[in-house]
Amino acid sequence: MFLAQLKLTFREKQAWFWGIFFPIILMVIFMTIFGGGSNDDFSNKVVIVNESSNEMSTMMASQLQQIPIIEVSENGSVSEEKAKILVKEKEVDAAIILPESAQATSIKLIVNKENEQSVSTQVVSGILDKFIQQANLQAVGATPTFEQQFETISSGSPELEYTDFLLTGMIALSIAQGGLFGMVDLVDMRRKGLIKRLRMTPAKMGIFGLSDMIMRLLFSIVQIILLTLIGVFIFGVNLFINFPSLLLVFLMGALSFNAIGYFISSFSNTNEAYMGVANIISFLMMFVSGIFFPIETMPEWLQPVSNILPLTYFAEGLRDSMVYI
Repeated sequence: MFLAQLKLTFREKQAWFWGIFFPIILMVIFMTIFGGGSNDDFSNKVVIVNESSNEMSTMMASQLQQIPIIEVSENGSVSEEKAKILVKEKEVDAAIILPESAQATSIKLIVNKENEQSVSTQVVSGILDKFIQQANLQAVGATPTFEQQFETISSGSPELEYTDFLLTGMIALSIAQGGLFGMVDLVDMRRKGLIKRLRMTPAKMGIFGLSDMIMRLLFSIVQIILLTLIGVFIFGVNLFINFPSLLLVFLMGALSFNAIGYFISSFSNTNEAYMGVANIISFLMMFVSGIFFPIETMPEWLQPVSNILPLTYFAEGLRDSMVYI
């Protein structure tokens, strides 16, 4: 029975794609986009406009150029007109217009409207705001009394990165999709009458179901090993695995999503109907269960939906077992 189930799975190309190749493709895309950089390498390209050079503006330009994450583009100051062209064509992230005279009190920040809410714009705006506050204190001769100290803590390793978060989410997603899309062969067997014929043989249906479940658990083990190896050796993911906890979470999650797959196949009369329902459930859980981004970053009205999806708890359980110490 087990060998028969294994052959049926190898013949089902859709199960292989949705269970293994699709999660690998997604994981590689997201890790390449978000996991390739470092906070130490982050910088913003800006141009400084200091057309009416004076003592105050020259001092400000010099201080701005010393800020590590601001990369001043162009040699020397440029005109305001050219600065606007550079921002419009997205050759730089922003342009800073320094005061035209020693008596002027405004510093203008010019950004592209399309990038107004981008991370680069927010960073430059925050830095410039802090810079202006310090300039105001120096102008009145005040000495700062308080300073900000920044510290981060985590339930995981201090080396915790987005790639660690994403890998465990993709493992949960691949196992979930393996259960959701892996039962399409049962729909085909029932449609062709093979299930009825099997019941007429001496074979026990309980053994048939058990062999199918064991085969799918082995399939899930292949998924978790393959994705883990890719994450660790290609993208440098940091894992701190608690094997007893991982085994418990894995068995509960794999069996749960296999059960959902059996449930969908029980009322689907065609392969198309089965794949349609499975796709709807899969894509809903994929984007709302905290696979790619933390649930806390989603709109408040959407977070209760995440709390009723099984993939949310499966992904959190895998992170607690594989990432967080």
